[in-house]
Amino acid sequence: MSKIEDTVRIPPNRFEEPLENVAVETINEAYVGKIDKKLGLMVTVKSIEEIGIGKVIMGDGAAYHDVIFTALFFKPELHEIVEGEVIEIAEFGAFVRIGPMDGLVHVSQVTDDYINYDGKRGALLGKESKKTLEEGSKVRARIVALSLKGRSSKEIKIGLTMRQPGLGRFEWIEEEKRKKKK
Repeated sequence: MSKIEDTVRIPPNRFEEPLENVAVETINEAYVGKIDKKLGLMVTVKSIEEIGIGKVIMGDGAAYHDVIFTALFFKPELHEIVEGEVIEIAEFGAFVRIGPMDGLVHVSQVTDDYINYDGKRGALLGKESKKTLEEGSKVRARIVALSLKGRSSKEIKIGLTMRQPGLGRFEWIEEEKRKKKK
């Protein structure tokens, strides 16, 4: 969480509402989904720490308040292990939802096995291992490429791998653990 200072505009038609609620709503509309290079992707306002006295600007009618608020951010790190759900399968790989962002596991990074794409099933299939990856699969992966350029979550690029011990579909990880015990 980080403290941020800004000025929030409260329109005249909302003067009757609780100031803090309107401020949180206005800040969320302006910031949620935006990227800060140091902090990451803003998820939500956690709390308003301080609200200054409103100032009215000639010709506007709205009140402008200086605010200090804490916000929750999500910032993925290179080499970080993440867990998520496969949300889409394509011929070139699987898109995985990790928190408020999506990453891509390229077919070459799914397993050590040769991978076939089954368009009818919407699945990636291991030729030798018979491992399958499809929408809804829960997976553990490592971030191997990361670009936080741009201003919104749509411009973020996250490359993932599952070709390391302890990574992959949760069922594959459990299977590996069972094999090691024997």
